[in-house]
Amino acid sequence: MRRLRVINVIILFLCWAIIIGGRLFWVQIVRHQEFVERAARQQQRTFEVAPRRGVLYDRNLHELAMTVLVDSIYAVPSEIGADREADAVLLSRIVHTDPTDGFTAQQQILARLNASRNFAWIARKQDPAIIAKVKALNLKGIYVQKEFKRFYPDNRIAAQVLGYVGIDDNGLGGLEENFDEDLHGTPGRMLTALDARRHVLGSEEREPLPGENLVLTLDENIQFMAEKALDLNMERTKAQSGTVVVQDPHTGQILALAVRPTFNPNDFRHATTDLLKDHAVSDVYEPGSTFKPVTYAAALEEKDITPDSMVDCGGGALSVAGHTVHDAPGEHYGLLPAWKALAVSSNVCAIRVGARVGPDQLYKYIRAFGFGGRTGIELPAETRGLLEPLKHWGPATMGAVPMGQEIAVTPIQIVTMVSTIADGGVYLPPHILLESTDEMKGDPRLKPAAFHPENELPSHLPDGAHRVVSELTAAQMRKMMQDVVLMGTAHGAVHLNGYSAAGKTGTAQKIDPRTHTYSKVNFVASFVGFAPVNNPAITIAVVMDSPQHSMHFGAEASAPVFHDLAQQILEYLGVPHDEELRPADQIAKSQDKEPVVEDEPAEHIDDLGSLFAEVNNLPADDPLRASQSTATAAPVSKTDSPEDPAKAVAPVPVAPTPDQPHPSSTAALAETLKQPPPPAPPTPATIAQAQAANPPSPTPAPAKGSVTVASGKRVPVPSFVGEPVRKVIEQAGNIGLGVQVLGTGIAREQAPAAGTLVPEGTQVIVQFGR
Repeated sequence: MRRLRVINVIILFLCWAIIIGGRLFWVQIVRHQEFVERAARQQQRTFEVAPRRGVLYDRNLHELAMTVLVDSIYAVPSEIGADREADAVLLSRIVHTDPTDGFTAQQQILARLNASRNFAWIARKQDPAIIAKVKALNLKGIYVQKEFKRFYPDNRIAAQVLGYVGIDDNGLGGLEENFDEDLHGTPGRMLTALDARRHVLGSEEREPLPGENLVLTLDENIQFMAEKALDLNMERTKAQSGTVVVQDPHTGQILALAVRPTFNPNDFRHATTDLLKDHAVSDVYEPGSTFKPVTYAAALEEKDITPDSMVDCGGGALSVAGHTVHDAPGEHYGLLPAWKALAVSSNVCAIRVGARVGPDQLYKYIRAFGFGGRTGIELPAETRGLLEPLKHWGPATMGAVPMGQEIAVTPIQIVTMVSTIADGGVYLPPHILLESTDEMKGDPRLKPAAFHPENELPSHLPDGAHRVVSELTAAQMRKMMQDVVLMGTAHGAVHLNGYSAAGKTGTAQKIDPRTHTYSKVNFVASFVGFAPVNNPAITIAVVMDSPQHSMHFGAEASAPVFHDLAQQILEYLGVPHDEELRPADQIAKSQDKEPVVEDEPAEHIDDLGSLFAEVNNLPADDPLRASQSTATAAPVSKTDSPEDPAKAVAPVPVAPTPDQPHPSSTAALAETLKQPPPPAPPTPATIAQAQAANPPSPTPAPAKGSVTVASGKRVPVPSFVGEPVRKVIEQAGNIGLGVQVLGTGIAREQAPAAGTLVPEGTQVIVQFGR
């Protein structure tokens, strides 16, 4: 019996041992890792240590975007216990300062407290005043932790370029998004040991690796100038949006990129989608007349025209493929030299020049200038623009594309096109990133790249660079675009003090989304140009979307921005003056006399003959004293383009040019424009040679419409009609004559008439007009 009891005890002991052993096996072997992790969670707390995001510098190493340490509030829900709802109410009253911020609302805080036992965010990256109020509550289970916060010292400056970051330091726009992986860095980890009362016993940390720093091509000072000028113009024109791009034409680097309306990246949550958009690379528009330099450059390069080739403007109207194209309202022209056709921005002449080039060659140059493809600038969401493939071009296309319609571009593309002309015909892709580096400001290895204008291309051209037109063509285009400023559509709007300038205005109708036709009230007004002309330091594009209708022309809405901004930037950069400086009072008077109005006729002087006599103090019986009706042998018509161009430029015989028909199809237009240009008008040298070969008789009879006097040493007056102010003064000075200038623009009338013999030193009266 006793033995049986012993056996039972042994069996019971064995069963107990087996059960205990099995349990130990289950806990220590099978579920070992689970309990290790559970113990770690109870005894340790692991934090991910965010890395310091890289700094965005301008080219002078001024911080445009940096990272600072701020406090965030978190909770350990298991320590709070049953008071979670009351704590959520108290905390939300302090941290929920923004009604649009749902993260700090009471219900959201409570939901996070109920969803976790060990960690829950209350509010992140808060101001010191809010942190102090939370600490004053002294709530159990509520703690404060340091975090990095992105900070933009200049607030709105270059906001669309820089972009912004989310609450977890992820780039969400601009360069912050495009280079997020480089800027973000590698996170670290902190392991903290706790006792039973949750007191910290010690910690182990793995250091995070900071992100790379980016040095941009932007100059903070030029960026500020651009944004200030754009702000003032937005207020003046009441435009829907505006964009200004400043570029170095010899490297393609972007010195400033301003967009309005804008936002503050320090408070991006209140920005709408439209405010976040970078219009310089993401929006397209029909360029209108700012695209015409492409057409003229292609024609010059292909030897289809020269700057002096005569082009028929058709009186301001042309029928192409059943559609009639009109020039802008105002004075309409007949035959014009190509340089003047560009200066007055004739749509008809641009189409005729494009027809001489032909669709194949024109398309080739359009692509070579960078249109129809992404430029590769280091900004996100860049669009290619809109350019139909050549195989889809129809008869009507050649009546639209040469003058900047049926093609859509971005401001970055248009400014780079003009920079190509400015720097000698070589296309350089635009860039906004100089370098990526691990060095911080203050490290001697990191040096500023202050902008110093150059007049030569870099020794090593970047990828994507290529020659588009020859240096000769580029030089001709620079001179023709200077004429736009001196006497064309931008005359009076762009007249820098001490610097020459060149450019092109543009006024493009927008498509009405309701009717899908061109709007009569909404326009895109633009101006793109460079300065100085011979050694360009900067190229500037100004694009104003839907300015107030009373100032919708590019010369009114955009050119004044170029004027103010170019003057400031050139002075800031210390660019040497290439023209004589004018006193402030003289500038004010010239601005009063030259309002920014396109296609408006100049003031007219009725009696140039009498004025000529008064200026030269001629006695009453002097044969040179004549009325306007007899002193002018070849009066110019109101259109400045008479039927017989020979009569308009000189009284000497010139072979007449037959009138050119107005073709009604692209083929006929191309055939017409392939006719040889008319003979060039006589120059002072040819007039002098003619006078030497056929000297006047001692007692010549006065020709009809002019007065010829043979006594004494006299020189023939050349024809100045159709010439700009500068060329008139140069021609007159070469033969010893003075010039009394009336008005601005192109020479319209003169007294005495061309061919009249006058004493050396005589002041010739020349009437100019736009």
